[in-house]
Amino acid sequence: MKKCLSVLGSTGSIGTQTLDVAERLGLTVCALAAKKNVRLLERQIRKFRPQVAAVFDPKAARDLKAAVRDLPVRVLSGMEGLCEAAACPEADIICNSVVGLVGLRPTLAAIRAKKDVALANKETLVAGGALVMRAARENGVRIFPVDSEHSAIFQCLQGSPGKEAVRKIILTASGGPFFGMDSKSLKSVTPEEALCHPTWHMGKKVTVDSSTMMNKGLEVIEASWLFGLPSSRIDVLIQRESVIHSMVEYADHSVIAQLGVPDMRLPIQYALTWPERLPSPVKPLDLAKYGSLTFAKPDEKTFRCYGACRRALERGGLAPAAANGANEAAVPLFLERRISFSEIGELVWQAMERQPDQADFSLEDILNADADARRYVLKSAGVK
Repeated sequence: MKKCLSVLGSTGSIGTQTLDVAERLGLTVCALAAKKNVRLLERQIRKFRPQVAAVFDPKAARDLKAAVRDLPVRVLSGMEGLCEAAACPEADIICNSVVGLVGLRPTLAAIRAKKDVALANKETLVAGGALVMRAARENGVRIFPVDSEHSAIFQCLQGSPGKEAVRKIILTASGGPFFGMDSKSLKSVTPEEALCHPTWHMGKKVTVDSSTMMNKGLEVIEASWLFGLPSSRIDVLIQRESVIHSMVEYADHSVIAQLGVPDMRLPIQYALTWPERLPSPVKPLDLAKYGSLTFAKPDEKTFRCYGACRRALERGGLAPAAANGANEAAVPLFLERRISFSEIGELVWQAMERQPDQADFSLEDILNADADARRYVLKSAGVK
């Protein structure tokens, strides 16, 4: 197995772990892309020697170009640069781990260039699932899930006789730092508390999404597109120890689960090496050390973001794009203490419900729905 990778979001949590996996497997890297972390991106360029490096922020791109002028690497900028890195001719597979809707157009660019995609950018399918999956079918492209839950479902489906044999899929969730709290208690939580995840070490936006359970709601929508199942056949179960990453229940009520220690390098490696299973640096699972595993149902009424996503999936159309856009606007406001923790869920609900039903839509329609939801959140929060 000798593959060449293009890694989008290379300076983030998933991106750095992807490069760690690539180095251990002896894979080459032909393109790197980041938002604006020039210092880390320069180190990655000097280590992996890609042909192309893209930086979304134009000023940061100019700084990077000056920093690596001694190397034979083309430095690109903006959305055009991200899309060019995603469609790198030498790449066998694109690892998309950027955060937010910004990942949608690079994903489509990679698919149109007939590149397989290891997808960690859930917003791509949340907002543009119909466009992305249709493009993948038309171009004969495979999409490999990188999120631990979707990777677990993908692994549990290996050898399945077909979708008709699947009764439902069960996504697991850690429950975040506020599991068991009621609505009244959540009103006063701080950004610092929301950023203290009990299990996973992630970026700020994803960590807040986990604390609101928005992350799990987005994953339900993503799972619907990845595995072709309606909301009624996708369950969520709180699994506090994060050992069972997700499960599949078959027609005979047999349940197959994928277990492992909470380490993102495992699903990353499987996405890059499928169908092979190779040795990895991930520690072996010792269930005796855990002693017991616990389970609970999610509280949809308290964690409003989760309920909003399920409602958006049922509505379809542009409702998921509106929910996602509202959340992307609301999370920074919470981190800046402009709105309360509870207001994130309220604003996501409101922006999603005010989005008109629309069965057929284009990429431009998705971007407009996203922009409208963001404007609504900012206006509601009194931000000019």
